[in-house]
Amino acid sequence: MLRQYELVERVKEYDPDADEAMLNRAYVYTVQKHGTQTRASGDPYFSHPVEVAGLMTDLKLDQETIATALLHDTVEDTLATIDDIERNFGVDVARLVDGVTKLSKIEQMPENERAAENLRKFLLAMSEDIRVLLVKLGDRLHNMRTLHFIKNPEKRQRIARETMDIYAPLAERIGLYEYMREMQMLAFEQLEPEAYNTITKRLDQIRSEDGGQVDAIALDMKHALAEAGITTEVSGREKHPYSIWRKMAERHVSFEQVTDIMAFRIICEDVADCYRALGVLHTTWQFLPGKFKDYISTPKNNGYRSLHTSLIYGKSMRVEVQIRTREMHRVNEFGFAAHWAYKQGNRPDGQVAWLRDLIEIVDASHDPEELLEHTRLAIYQDRIFAFTPKGALFQLPKGATPVDFAFAVHTDLGAQTVGAKINGRHMPLRTQLNNGDVVEIIKSAQADPQMSWLGFVVTGKARASIRRAVRLKERAEIAEIGKKLFDEIALRVPARIGKKALREALRRLEMEEEEDLYYAIGSAKISDRDVMEALVPGSTAELEDEPDWAKSGKALSIRGLTPGVGFRLAECCHPVPGDRIVGLRKPNEGVEVHTIDCHRLASGIDSDWLDLSWGKRSRGAVGRLRVTLYDRPGTLAEMAGIFAQNHVNVKSLEQIQLDYPFTTYEIDLEVQDVPHLTRILSALRASDSIAQAERV
Repeated sequence: MLRQYELVERVKEYDPDADEAMLNRAYVYTVQKHGTQTRASGDPYFSHPVEVAGLMTDLKLDQETIATALLHDTVEDTLATIDDIERNFGVDVARLVDGVTKLSKIEQMPENERAAENLRKFLLAMSEDIRVLLVKLGDRLHNMRTLHFIKNPEKRQRIARETMDIYAPLAERIGLYEYMREMQMLAFEQLEPEAYNTITKRLDQIRSEDGGQVDAIALDMKHALAEAGITTEVSGREKHPYSIWRKMAERHVSFEQVTDIMAFRIICEDVADCYRALGVLHTTWQFLPGKFKDYISTPKNNGYRSLHTSLIYGKSMRVEVQIRTREMHRVNEFGFAAHWAYKQGNRPDGQVAWLRDLIEIVDASHDPEELLEHTRLAIYQDRIFAFTPKGALFQLPKGATPVDFAFAVHTDLGAQTVGAKINGRHMPLRTQLNNGDVVEIIKSAQADPQMSWLGFVVTGKARASIRRAVRLKERAEIAEIGKKLFDEIALRVPARIGKKALREALRRLEMEEEEDLYYAIGSAKISDRDVMEALVPGSTAELEDEPDWAKSGKALSIRGLTPGVGFRLAECCHPVPGDRIVGLRKPNEGVEVHTIDCHRLASGIDSDWLDLSWGKRSRGAVGRLRVTLYDRPGTLAEMAGIFAQNHVNVKSLEQIQLDYPFTTYEIDLEVQDVPHLTRILSALRASDSIAQAERV
């Protein structure tokens, strides 16, 4: 553990003007506050914040960050408060400590909610000052170094999984590759102990048998570059066990089949020498096509710059090579933290593009599971590059689609997307983008995000935005149904309902807005009787116990509402426009629409019915048919021809029975209305290839 004077000397080495008195006060304060507390290792608890502060000095961070590292656990684990921190160390340190501190109330939450709420607060604080993230990553790295002292294996696994899913990718996104690699290694050891031990033993065996092969290859490269007049530093190493394990998992190969387990780094004097060195390597050794990446001309979002290539050394050995300048290497290892060195005059704010996306996700996520899912998607690596028609560059995860691209450009553009051109050609929205694609988004002001997009989008921002838009639309449409029901309820009370009565009803029901009441009615969170009683107290005393739906004077129209949002067409009876329909209201759900003769209604289940009508211009629904064909060549094609002649789209076709000489299918068709479905049935029944056709 660093002594007090050693820590201060470290800071003074790179920042002679640092406030030595404040650093000393912070050191003494954390020692006093943590007192006799101990860690799982048996060490004094204050050794942890001191070691985290030491990590921050390695990054050459400013005195406020060092003080924050020393104090980051005092509010959470001692009697100290944020006000105490502000009074003793100033507003900036208090704000940073508060950003790193976990909310005390989340300790009583379920595990997933606690993790999500902690992450939510952390991301919001990080958006204001990136130093919050740097301290948090130092805190997590030191905790991972001492994780093996925790006796509970489940707790070790949970912390390791959280590190692998959240903190290692965050370190990668701000370019702290040293932190990322060490956290991945330590987490991998806990999550996959057998794989870790096996790979580590194999690496030890190779190291003992290769006779210094890594050094020999590095020397060969250095000589080849020196002969070309290029001054370089060349170093080599074996890849980390976790990196090898990932390659084994991705390629579905054994350890022996992973040929590129050696990696070399070449440090050049300037950018021109980097490209010259690349040329020398490619002319001296065979390079692997498709493995070259130029992150100098096109840096990663986190500022990472380097040339990457893979070579075949000797007859069959694959090696990876990174080529960069000394300054690139400094930034690549310390990433965003490199810009926070004390002598940097214009420090960047934390609002880099990916961080703004994370904050949008925090705002849009509905529950803990969504927040954790969307955040993991947003911070994972493996990126591709795509361009707008005007040449603007966007980085996206592998597997991203035009919808992901649209949301990356702007949330409003994603919401208005109706189509896309990729490299000048119209392509489906679910098409996966490739490196270098030029994407043009076709939009419409009348468009809305579709729930079906969740089946193919991969970015956290897109998923969060789609879910939020669908939720808002669902709420609005359920509230519209509730408004119609409210008008019917208001007619049944012995008074004329005006604005005053409605305001009083909202007060009695402890609701803020009229829409809250309409939504509660539409989603069956409140009964009609409760609404009547809130409008006119005592008005339900003499009412009979007949069902609420029976008192309605007319059918409610579902015209203008969106299937799957404000209402849902039941899959047990597949109603289509023209059918006589009723609706079932369920708590916290929209209205489920059934045909009047549906067997589910006859069972008496969910008797809170609404009398519904389709509205004058209702068009389009999925009807289900059961069709029995003669089992002979050409019959299926003839049925498909009948569908085509009647301009119907087949949503699904499933063979449900084979009983020679007959084959029976269940088919879902997109039809306009009952007459359209009836014409299709008539055409099927008239065919000699079809033994039977009926609606189900």
